[in-house]
Parts: sequence; C-alpha cells; structure tokens
Amino acid sequence: MKNLFKVLMLISLVAVFLGCATSPISMPDVEHNLVILHTNDYHGHPSAFYDYPAGGQGGLPAQATYVNAVRSANPNVLVLSAGDINTGRPESNFFKAEPDIIGHNYIGYDALAMGNHEFDPDYDAMQKQIADSAFPWLCANVVNEDGSYIENVLPYIIKDYGDFKVAILGLMDSGTVKTGSPANIESYTFRDEVEVANELVPMLKKQADIVVALVHMGLYPEITEGSKRIAAQVPGVALIIDGHTHSKIEEPVMIMNEVSGKNVAIVQARHWGLYMGNASINFMNGEVTGLDWKLDPINVQYRETLDDGSRVYKFVGEELKEDAALAAIIQPYVDKVDAILNDVIGTATAPFLNDDTRKVETAIGDMVADSMLWYANSQNLGADFAFQNGGGIRTSIADGEILKRTIYEVLPFDNSVMTVTMKGTDVIALFDYTPETVTHGAMPQVSEGVSFTIDTAAGTISDVLINGSPIDPAKEYVIATNSYLASGGDGYAMFKNKVAEYDSSLMQRDAFIDYIEFLGGTITPEVQGRYVIK
Repeated sequence: MKNLFKVLMLISLVAVFLGCATSPISMPDVEHNLVILHTNDYHGHPSAFYDYPAGGQGGLPAQATYVNAVRSANPNVLVLSAGDINTGRPESNFFKAEPDIIGHNYIGYDALAMGNHEFDPDYDAMQKQIADSAFPWLCANVVNEDGSYIENVLPYIIKDYGDFKVAILGLMDSGTVKTGSPANIESYTFRDEVEVANELVPMLKKQADIVVALVHMGLYPEITEGSKRIAAQVPGVALIIDGHTHSKIEEPVMIMNEVSGKNVAIVQARHWGLYMGNASINFMNGEVTGLDWKLDPINVQYRETLDDGSRVYKFVGEELKEDAALAAIIQPYVDKVDAILNDVIGTATAPFLNDDTRKVETAIGDMVADSMLWYANSQNLGADFAFQNGGGIRTSIADGEILKRTIYEVLPFDNSVMTVTMKGTDVIALFDYTPETVTHGAMPQVSEGVSFTIDTAAGTISDVLINGSPIDPAKEYVIATNSYLASGGDGYAMFKNKVAEYDSSLMQRDAFIDYIEFLGGTITPEVQGRYVIK
C-alpha cells in the first residue's frame, strides 16, 4: 500500500507540472457531467450497527453495494470522504481504523480530506493509516514548522477523466488547533482556510476544468464560520463537500460569492456512513451549469407502531444488500470485539438519548459527569465537581440490556479520568467560556453540585454555584474531567493553568461501566436541571 501511495503522489505531481504548461483539456462549449458520492464524519463504523431506534443500519458492505450501483449507471464517478475516519465503534477503535481503511480501499474512495480526528492516533499510527490507504489524504492548510505539508499528505489532487479534469482541494478546520488532541498537534501550524484556498484555487483553475473543495470545516448558522467562508470569499470553487458538524441537510446550502457574485453550493451527508451524498454536477467552459444533489440512506430505518401496539421497522428508501465479500473481510474484526464486549453490564429503563448533548443538559451527559465525580472520590481524590464536553459523548444508550460495547460507543475516545486542581479565577474563566460553546462539542455537561444560567442572547453566564456556593476566586477547586479536556482540548485553555493534576489511568468508559455497577445495574434517564439556557 505504501508504494501505491507514493505512485499516487508522483502522478499528482506530474499532473501539477503538466497543468502549469497546458490549459484544461476540455473542448470549448462541451458540457460534461460528473457524479460525486461523498460521506463525512464516518467515525469508525465499518459494519452495520444500532442507531436508535433500530439495528442493522449503515456499514461499509451496504455502502459498497450502493457505490457499485451508481458506478454501473454513470461513466464518471468520484468518491470522496470529508474527514474523520477515526474514533467510533470498538471494532474500529481496537484496531486503529484498520477495517475501516480496508473497507474504504475496497469501495474505491478517491480521496479523504483530513478531519480533526485524524490526529487522534499518534504520529506513527497516523502514518501507518496513510500508508495503508489506497487513496490520498488531503490537507492544504496544516503544515510543519518549516511550511512543508504533513508527511505523505497532499494539498490537492487532479483527477483526469479523459474528456475533462477535476481538481480536489483538501482543507481542515483551523479551529483544530483547539479541538485536536493537544499532544499530537503541537508541532503543526494551522493556517487560515480562506487564505490558503485563495492561494491555490487560481492555480488549480488553470490545471483543471472545475475545482471541488473537500473540506472538514462545518456548516454553522453564521456566514463567518466554517465552509460558508470558503463559499463567500474564495472565487472559482464549483462545489464544496463538507464535514465536521454532522449536518443532515435536505438540499444544498447556497452561498453567494462576494467576488464573483455567483452562488456556490455546500453539501454534507450527516455522519457514520448512514447516508451518502450524491451530487450530479454539469459544467461547461469551467463553469457549473447544473447541480442535482440528494442524500441517500444506507439502510437507515425507522420504527412504526401499529394499531395493535406492535412495532415494525421499515427502511427509509430501498434496502441495500451487503456486499458479501467485504462483509466477510470485516466480520473477523467484529467477532474479536464481540468476544470481549458482549457482556451485559446493566439495564436501562428507557433510552438515554444523545441527540442534544452539544446543545443542552441531557440525562446521558449528567450520568457521564457523575461517573467521573464518583470514581474520583472513590479514590479519595477530593473532587468538588466533574466537567465533561458534550462532544465527547458520541451516541445514545437504548432501553433494555446494556452491553459493555455500548459504553465503548458512547465514550469512544481513549481518555482517562483525571483530577485537575485550579484556582477559583480559572474556574470562573471555565464557566465564562460556556456561552461560546453552545451547540458545539465543547458544550458542558456537569456533575451534581453545579448550577448556572446561560444567557445566549447576551453571551453571558450567571448564578454559578459549586456545591451551593458562588465560586471563590481565592479558593482552589479540584475538578474531575477527562484527559482530553485536562490538556486544554476543545478550547478550554484555562485547564493549562492548573495548579496540580492527577491521572487515574482508568479509561473514562471503564469508570462509567463501574458506575453502572455501583448503581445496582439498573439506570433510569433523568435530566437533573443543573443549568438553564435562556
């Protein structure tokens, strides 16, 4: 695989050289069509999985069937990932995304734009993932100290379809400097995405008929954030394929470019491989002449209650048969994990839903925070409260029996439980940061003993109480948290001012499993009302 990747790099460099000397090969006034299939925020879901309310959804074998059908019906197809192949289900995490990369190779992905979670593995593990990939990893705006690109990562590629060429430019959210694993990103410089795109797109326009931006930046409400900045401020981009915010959209988001006055479409395909975006783009003389885009489900299901009270599960759209060969390749990874994680550890009397954990207090957020506080104090660490980022909680807990594997899916990151001693002034700063985190991964989920009010309109926080008392600036507080936040992750830089820290070395998910056992094995979802958002 590594030699194949080097060949791909050489081909790309040759294409760059030839593109500098020649214009695009497309004949004038000839309209072309390209079908672009895309996923984003796949997060380690190689096989079909449970997603409320049904099992058997998603999975690379079903995705392979879908892609093969599209290829058989269209002469020109491009398959792209907008980032975050890492960190999800245990059959991925336990093997550092090995089955996922095998599956992406099998499907025939053409490129992956690096996401912030591509920095979850350390450097050597990331380089192995790149070497094992039969497709290039793209990122133009993250560079080494000397300005060079990340080793074995390309800024862009140019695909030659014979009658036309397509440039694919890779960009990552520069905010990864806050959200990336601190130890793994400290040697990199994260350049502004718009600045880099404006440097490269004019050159790429001379080498290809159209430029597609494959970005892991995100769709946010404000025009000044995420991929909308590229659409508004970088002329010459035909289409933006986005990731990062896990957005499920019904139609492309259209943004008018401030320079050209032309509308630019942004598309995104939810997450976990549950959907695949399908963009049929027409272009002529370097300009987009038409775009049809749809979001196709990959065995997504819903539950319907019949008149007699029974429940049936139905597919959204057509059921896709799994590609048998790929399913056989992935199954051994599933079997190895099942042997470890199929133990029943408890029962949930109702679902613990994760849908809004990035926006408001949730029952699952309360319990994750409480589990850290409980564990820290079971070890006599004297924690005053616990603090968890909502984005670190990745899925829901269904009602009924809880398997150990479920907790690995809820808390997939390899974070340990830590206690951090902070001055009262820094604890005040911790909560002052909260209004900026609403609807983002940094949204706080807190343990018992904490209460406060967020005023989103004013961008302020008030009435903060820790165990019934206001924060004392002169006092020191001990906070139980995960190792990612303790190192300053998700923008919580105030954790870096810690007076002291202690790493329990127990994985956060194992503390959560132990906490369920401590509670007697039966848990009931209840939002405790620890803070108010108005």
